[in-house]
Amino acid sequence: MGRETKGLCTLGPHTEMVKALLESTAIVLRGPVIKRQIALVEVVGARVEGDCLRFEAEGEAVTLELGAEEAQKWLKKMLTPAPTLAAKLGVGPQSKAYVLGQVDDAALAQALVGATTRRPADAAVLVAIVLEETALTEAIALHAGMPCPAMWVVHLKGKAAVIGDTAIRKRLRDSGYMDNKTSAVSERFTATRYARR
Repeated sequence: MGRETKGLCTLGPHTEMVKALLESTAIVLRGPVIKRQIALVEVVGARVEGDCLRFEAEGEAVTLELGAEEAQKWLKKMLTPAPTLAAKLGVGPQSKAYVLGQVDDAALAQALVGATTRRPADAAVLVAIVLEETALTEAIALHAGMPCPAMWVVHLKGKAAVIGDTAIRKRLRDSGYMDNKTSAVSERFTATRYARR
């Protein structure tokens, strides 16, 4: 989502200039006194009045002076539901994925419900769960024989990863792929889409 601006913020009894960030799941306010992260699911009554975005959260009234145009953009983004993980991955009943590896992540499993095929030739995309180097080698070999141009490589985030994003990217670029999209999967996993050049 990612909108960022500076503006006058009134939150409860405090009014001050803040740096305001609109993220996919929260509004972050950073000022000398006002320091708050407000989950979008907690926002009630969001509206634009003149140059201000106004809403209530956790029982407090919040006003952000963003300018009329920016306030409208913020409101629109806040009211637009975030895309599902299935939509981000581009999978569904009409666009099935062939899955390589074991799906033991609840968010990924949910995204793949009704969106998988057992035949690699019928897949619109390969979803490869890569937890180690051998799984990446297997994914590259499998994808070479598939008609779909892209594959999603799903791997662990941070220090838990045996093979991380940098090593995966280097290996796939050396194999003739380019990365063109990333998506968070869950607290533990992330995914990057690679397509043949």
